Amino acid sequence: MDWKIKFITEEDFIEHVRATIEKYGDKLESFDIKRFNKNIIDPIKLIFDKTVYRSTWDEIVSNEIFRQRDKANNNDIGYFHQRIFQYIANCHVPENGKEGGWDVIYNNPDGIKLPDGDVVHNVYVEMKNKHNTMNSASAGKTYIKMQNQLLKDDDCACFLVEAIAQKSQNIKWETTVDKNKVSHRRIRRVSLDQFYAIVTGEEDAFYQICMVLPEIIENVVNSGEGIKVPEDTVLDELKNIAIQIGEDSEKMTMAMAVYMLGFNTYNGFRDYLKEESSVESDALKRLYMYAKMVNK
Repeated sequence: MDWKIKFITEEDFIEHVRATIEKYGDKLESFDIKRFNKNIIDPIKLIFDKTVYRSTWDEIVSNEIFRQRDKANNNDIGYFHQRIFQYIANCHVPENGKEGGWDVIYNNPDGIKLPDGDVVHNVYVEMKNKHNTMNSASAGKTYIKMQNQLLKDDDCACFLVEAIAQKSQNIKWETTVDKNKVSHRRIRRVSLDQFYAIVTGEEDAFYQICMVLPEIIENVVNSGEGIKVPEDTVLDELKNIAIQIGEDSEKMTMAMAVYMLGFNTYNGFRDYLKEESSVESDALKRLYMYAKMVNK
């Protein structure tokens, strides 16, 4: 790749992508049927979704695994959006909970011009992944924090930077505190692309990052250096359960296997669990042992 981005080096960007992937941690662990059913899935929902969306069992199981992994991934992507600024000039990323708890602090000795004409030299950033993730209480608390910072430093602005904003923007943040509408020209709501433009001086800086990101992620994953590639076995284990159950209807065999994940201790369903000694499928044997424990 011919690296053309000026505000971050290729080496730093690759290192940051690698660190973000490593943050996924145990979410990169492969899913077996025990992990898949850790919080007990809803078999009825799976069967409705499969039929209504005209999916295969492979697709519906893969989607459920993806959903379970995805629930915990937002913090990891938040890490990517925040920590990348440690590599960009004049930006500082404090350690968690330090220096007022700000996500990013931007200092520019040449001055930072705001849309209304004010010039400041410091910007304190609270970063959110998505525009609708704060409730009113959280928004009020954040706004008060920004007001306090303005009182401490009259040469600053405070930004609520949103990675996924409703649109590209740099506007006064208007919210409600103690049932009163509040706003201040130096407390601003800024989309991520606009913040990149401010700190790098390049209007399309965020676009540049997005254009190289897919290839860099793929290269890092393919390098195999400490990066786990999940090998999920859930579908194969479900098929083994289906074979053991041995329903006459082809449609019902996999349905029964899925039912057993959530209903193996329910009346009627537990009759399908054979004696432990006659169970050949490891997956079904685990269900057998689980049901035996619950029914004690």
